[in-house]
Amino acid sequence: MRILQLTPGTGNYFCGSCLRDNALVRGLRSRGHDVLMVPLYLPHVTDEPSESADTPIFLGGISVFLQQKFPAFRRMPGWLDRMLSSPALLRLASGLAGMTSARDLGESAVSMLQGAESRQAGEVERLIAWLRTQPRPDVICLSNSLLGGLARRLKEEFRAPVVCTLQGEDSFLDGLPEPYRQKSWNLLAERCADMDRFVAVSHYHGELMIRRLGLEPERVTVVHPGIAVEEFTPAASPPDPPVIGYLARMHPGKGLGTLADAFLRLEMPGVRLRIAGAKTGRDEAFVRSLRRRLPREVGFLPNLDLAAKREFLRGLTVLSVPATSGEALGLYVLEAWAAGVPVVQPRHGAFPELVEKTGGGILCDPDNPAALAAALRQILSDPAAARRMGEAGRRAVLADFSIEAMTRKMETILYAP
Repeated sequence: MRILQLTPGTGNYFCGSCLRDNALVRGLRSRGHDVLMVPLYLPHVTDEPSESADTPIFLGGISVFLQQKFPAFRRMPGWLDRMLSSPALLRLASGLAGMTSARDLGESAVSMLQGAESRQAGEVERLIAWLRTQPRPDVICLSNSLLGGLARRLKEEFRAPVVCTLQGEDSFLDGLPEPYRQKSWNLLAERCADMDRFVAVSHYHGELMIRRLGLEPERVTVVHPGIAVEEFTPAASPPDPPVIGYLARMHPGKGLGTLADAFLRLEMPGVRLRIAGAKTGRDEAFVRSLRRRLPREVGFLPNLDLAAKREFLRGLTVLSVPATSGEALGLYVLEAWAAGVPVVQPRHGAFPELVEKTGGGILCDPDNPAALAAALRQILSDPAAARRMGEAGRRAVLADFSIEAMTRKMETILYAP
């Protein structure tokens, strides 16, 4: 089967959606499918070899921004668009803190969902023209529903069904200022008619998007993401002294401030805290404020590569990423379980679904440092129970959250969307 996968990149930090899509493409190729993975907006940043290597970036973030703000750029020559879409320049632009305002993001989100009426219609046609030079796809996969403005034009051109993944769009849209927030939700609901099938990364997120977009439940199938479980190895024994770990972007929305407050309340001498994950220029001020509040021995390990991430997880007693809003999934939870590490997560989003399915940790009230401290204290005070939870999590990941399991489930959808 020939599959076209369109995935936006981040340019300068790891993103769960990119990691999930990259793993899926890798899995589909291993099963003999011809998959073309095309990066949009910014380069992909992955901790495994990128499956989109050597593929041009389309709808480059700089071009999209200029065309949104300045009408003259909507007629830019191809050579200029290619220059502005060079990976090096896009990586540089993605690292500039405050490059776009909330209003700019809102205007661009609305425009991109308008399809043929988009201010970036020329960029879409450049993508279509390049795709004509490639083998015609049997099915088109969109990384998330925010790409729904492309669906109708792609179907017209290639006469192929469109399968759209649902993975965390609500947090982006709800973060837009009005009137763009509601306009974007309304346009997205309209664009859903142009897509044939939806794949949600969790039951929680699928049900949320069914409700908010008015989707027919039979059009939505849940396929949990998969990770390369075999690349993670549990430690022979838990660390001494115990270590609490955090592995996600160093950003307030991931609850790092809540974890810092909980750690200061813990009152368990000797317990350590190690904070790892993506850190961008936009996160620097927040991280500096945390360093001032926390003891000097708290470790900060930004932007770990895959080998360092595996070793980081092996050195933990428990992982906690107390995100402040409902997460669509949270690959870091699966990675912790693959390393045999239990988790403490807030009781919202997909976390109850994951913890109840696996028995790999405990839940606590969200946005509540005292509740988080109590839950961490419970795990740290009972090493035998913590080890049992970590082992249960690893068994569940091996059985249900591997790349192979994700790929097999996706195949059934792609063959009959």
